[in-house]
Amino acid sequence: MRFISWNVNGLRACEGKGFSDIFRQLDADFFCLQETKMQQGQLNLEFEGYESYWNYAEKKGYSGTAIFTRQKPLSVSYGIGIEEHDREGRVITLEMDDFYLVTCYTPNSQDGLKRLDYRMTWERDFLAYLKRLDAGKPVILCGDLNVAHEEIDIKNPKTNRRNAGFTDEERKKFSTLLDNGFTDTFRFKYPEEVKYSWWSYRFQARQKNAGWRIDYFVISNRLRERLVDARIHTDILGSDHCPVELELR
Repeated sequence: MRFISWNVNGLRACEGKGFSDIFRQLDADFFCLQETKMQQGQLNLEFEGYESYWNYAEKKGYSGTAIFTRQKPLSVSYGIGIEEHDREGRVITLEMDDFYLVTCYTPNSQDGLKRLDYRMTWERDFLAYLKRLDAGKPVILCGDLNVAHEEIDIKNPKTNRRNAGFTDEERKKFSTLLDNGFTDTFRFKYPEEVKYSWWSYRFQARQKNAGWRIDYFVISNRLRERLVDARIHTDILGSDHCPVELELR
């Protein structure tokens, strides 16, 4: 099974840069999107053989997630069941026969860390949600988790130490996630490989490969035996993020 996750930074804009062709090229069983920045009815995007599920933010042009799937889920849920967190369209969960698939667009702590306190509350509540799912079936979590976990995951760790996405607090929360029975698939497969999934539009960051690895597939530890590969498609353009991939047997 092939899974793709991609923060498209505005799906309508990404569609204008070849999204549909890329979608078909990647040929995934599950294709998860973050930061769609859409409201219902703004874009009619359908692919033969796929069902799609959408979670829109209340605020127009902001956040939003979607999943395209070839396999019909047993159930679909939106958000994590806490009103404070569920207004921004950040989470979709598909219940499949033998796993849960969760796509997530984690809140950014923002410039000046204005939203760091909220981010910490989100992290606590989202982990509790994942643990409840994991108690029933193994979990596949994907998305823009808005944190570069270790120094290997960011081009300039020293100068970014107190910037959103690389604070000690955010990194510790990701460590806590892993300590609760989950695996960062790319780092598990490639402990020493330097590869990024997001680059600022400023200062020619992508051309210089001055990036961050903040897009992930994280799985319940008991799925490790099914892990074939984890890939980062740095050659695919269309967004300031690139797609990441998980392959399970």
